[in-house]
Amino acid sequence: MATRAETLAFPVVREKAETIPWFIWACVVGVTSAIIGGHWDISWHRSIGRDDFWTPAHIAIYLCGVIAGLSSAYLILKTTFGGSLYPREATVKMWGFRGPLGAFITAWGGVAMLTSAPFDDWWHNAYGLDVKIVSPPHVLLIMGVLAIQTGALMLMLGYMNRATGALKRTYDLLFLYTGGMILTLMSVLILEFTSRAYAHSGLYYRTVALAVPAVLIAVARASGLRWASTFVAAVYTVVLLGFQWILPLFPAVPKLGPVYNPVTFFIPPQFPMLLIIPALGLDMVRPAMAGKSKWLQALISGLLFFGLFLAVQWPFADFLRTEAAKNWFFGSHYYDYLTGPSSALVRGVFVAEKTSRDFWQNMGLGVVFAVLLSRLGLAWGEGMRKVQR
Repeated sequence: MATRAETLAFPVVREKAETIPWFIWACVVGVTSAIIGGHWDISWHRSIGRDDFWTPAHIAIYLCGVIAGLSSAYLILKTTFGGSLYPREATVKMWGFRGPLGAFITAWGGVAMLTSAPFDDWWHNAYGLDVKIVSPPHVLLIMGVLAIQTGALMLMLGYMNRATGALKRTYDLLFLYTGGMILTLMSVLILEFTSRAYAHSGLYYRTVALAVPAVLIAVARASGLRWASTFVAAVYTVVLLGFQWILPLFPAVPKLGPVYNPVTFFIPPQFPMLLIIPALGLDMVRPAMAGKSKWLQALISGLLFFGLFLAVQWPFADFLRTEAAKNWFFGSHYYDYLTGPSSALVRGVFVAEKTSRDFWQNMGLGVVFAVLLSRLGLAWGEGMRKVQR
């Protein structure tokens, strides 16, 4: 019986014929650099405050655009003018240039990222300290990083969908790793709405439903691996735990005021959300849903994701308020220098909607969003399964 790769229109990538190309490794390095730099920069702002633009954290972020963007641009130019870096028959033509689709997406992401750098610097100089994640320059930066991550997925898919044997397994792991980086990036985008102080609000669960299910389901659908969603959620979890356990080892002192809370080390992100539990649930039911209508799969997946996440995150948020969570492992005792004694985090109270009607409205919307985003994830994943260019 023919394998999936052998039924595609383009030649199968034989294990002995190729290894992982350098430009895919460049994209993986770039994606990793952006995530490391992004969380480091957030910690920098929470521990030190607004600093010089050329901080190590900023450099790590923009290295993503330089490494991934330039390598993809080189790949496009080399392919256009007769190079042999990528099979010409597996490319697309755009604006007179020829190259893999993922390279065009990644190159655009690099341009967006590098454009956001002077924009962000100007924004701070014009409007002062920016403590919001969702500001115009940050949105442009996140869009650029997301484009690079998506382009990296597309580049890998062009090979993964045509590879066999151990080489394909390597592509599978790189693909799932990059999916985990996308999930980590999405967690940054919703950071302002997912503080543990909001974990008993409907807004918290509505926001997570908007950002997470599509990634978990799309990457799993495209890869076809049995525990793909769990792997993606595990990458997110390990990355966040790494920041939580490593960043406090390094000294940091606030340079701006007012200082409501004395800080002597880098403040890490909060303990990761328990996304690995609903991801595991999605993987467990996926085989039983094979052959069912896409909307039925989306309904089951959305309800399962939302229900499992609510079931584990709500009581876990209660635990994070206790003395047992105020240690290096869970990190519930870490507060940035702007967090005063009257804040909900310090007082150990939850911030929720003013009325029960608002709460249930947000929870209802969360369920709807989980189902709709699950359907989007299925469509996105199906599209990625067909990528050959």
